[in-house]
Amino acid sequence: MRFEDTDLNDNILDALYDMHFDECTPIQEKCIPEILDRHDIIGVAQTGTGKTAAYLLPILSLLDDGGYPQNSINCIVMSPTRELAQQIDQAMQGFGYYLDTVSSVAVYGGNDGNRYDQEMKSLRLGADVVIATPGRLLSHIRMGNVDLSKVSFFVLDEADRMLDMGFSDDIMQIASKLPHDVQTIMFSATMPDKIQQLAKTLLKDPVEVKIAVSKPAEKIQQSAYVCHEPQKIGIIKHLFSTDQLKRVIIFSGKKDKVKEINRALQHLKINCCQMHSDLTQQERDEVMYEFKSGQKDVLVATDIVARGIDIDDIQMVINYDVPHDAEDYVHRIGRTARADRDGVAITFVSEKDMYAFGQIETFLGKEITKNPLPEKLGKGPEYITERRKEQGRPRHGKGHGSHHGRGGKQRGNGANDRADSKETVKKSGGRRRRRSSKKPSTNTDAQKSE
Repeated sequence: MRFEDTDLNDNILDALYDMHFDECTPIQEKCIPEILDRHDIIGVAQTGTGKTAAYLLPILSLLDDGGYPQNSINCIVMSPTRELAQQIDQAMQGFGYYLDTVSSVAVYGGNDGNRYDQEMKSLRLGADVVIATPGRLLSHIRMGNVDLSKVSFFVLDEADRMLDMGFSDDIMQIASKLPHDVQTIMFSATMPDKIQQLAKTLLKDPVEVKIAVSKPAEKIQQSAYVCHEPQKIGIIKHLFSTDQLKRVIIFSGKKDKVKEINRALQHLKINCCQMHSDLTQQERDEVMYEFKSGQKDVLVATDIVARGIDIDDIQMVINYDVPHDAEDYVHRIGRTARADRDGVAITFVSEKDMYAFGQIETFLGKEITKNPLPEKLGKGPEYITERRKEQGRPRHGKGHGSHHGRGGKQRGNGANDRADSKETVKKSGGRRRRRSSKKPSTNTDAQKSE
C-alpha cells in the first residue's frame, strides 16, 4: 500500500512526499487505518519495522484535521529512554513539517535546569504532542506542570522494555490521570505475560497487529568465540591488531562491565568511548556526537543503544556477553549492515552463556561459526549447549565450527530500518499541489522513525 492510498491528510502526505517516502511497511499498512478509525492497538513489532511512523502519522493527521482542544495536551507518547524520545521527536519534526497548528515537546531526564524550565513552559502552554520518559513526566505531574485531562491519544512505545526497566508503576500512575475514553496504542517487541496483563488493563477491545520477529539480515556475517571470561580482552586485542577497525560497537549487559571494558581498551590505546545509564544527558549527547562524527572509533555500551538508535555505518558489533534472548541478539547485531551496507557480528561465549547462545542458534535455525582462538590465548572451553544438571554428565554439543574469516557480507536490519525511515508516500498525478522550496529535513536521523 502507498501512503497516498491511505486517509492521511494532505499536509502529512506532502511532508512524506518531500522526504521521498513511497510505500507503507506492513506494520504501517495494518495500523494506520485502525488508528484513524479510533481503535486501540496492540502492536507486536521489532525495531526497524516502521512502528514509530505507524502511530505518529495517523495521530498527526487527526490532530491537524481539527476538532481537538486548543492549547491542551492531546497526545502522550511514552518512551523507555531519552535517546528514543529524542529520535521520536526528530521523526515528529519531519512528519509534521507542514502542520502549522500542531506543536510538540520532548520531555526526558538528565538535563540542566534550563531544559527543565523549557519543558515546563511547553507543558503548561499545552503542547499537542508530548514525547516523554516515564520518570520525567511524573516529575512534571507532581510539580503541577501537566494537565492530562484532555489527552486523546496515549502511546506506549517499546512497552516491554519499559517494564523491564521498572517503569510499570510509573506507567499506571500516568494512565490513571488520563480520560477514560483515551485511545491507547501499545507497541512491544515481545508479548510476555506482563505485557499481556498491561494491555488488558489499559486497552479497550484492541486490534492486535503482529509482525513476525525477523531474523538477522543476510549481510551480517555472524561468528562467535567460545572462550573463558579472562580471554575476552585478548580476543579484542587480536581483532584490532589484525585490522584497522573503526565504527565498532561493543555491547555488554551491565554498566559496570562496560566501564571495565572501556578502561581495558583505553589501556590498549584503542580510541573508544562508553555509553551507560550513569552518564548525564549532556555526557551521553557528547558521546553519541563523538562516535557518530568519527572522533571515536569504538563505542562500548549497554543495551541502551541496541534499540532505537540510528547509526548507519557500523562495521562491526561485538557481543562481549551473550544477550538474554534471541530478540535482544537480533536488536544488537542489527546495528551493523544497515542502509544496505555489509557488517560483521562477533559474540564472545563463555561457559555461563553457552546455553543461552544455543537457544539463539535454535531461533536462527543454524549453527553460528565458531572462530578458533588466537594461539597465544590458549584453549577455550568445550561448547556445551545443554543446561548442566546437578547430577550426571551433560551431553556435549557440537565442537567449534570452521573459521569463515571476517570478510563475509550480509544484509542487516538496515533494510528494515531503511523501510522504517522510508515510511513513504508518492504523489499521484496532480492529487496535491507541490509545495514550494520549504522542505522538511532530510537528515538521516530525523527521517528514521526508530
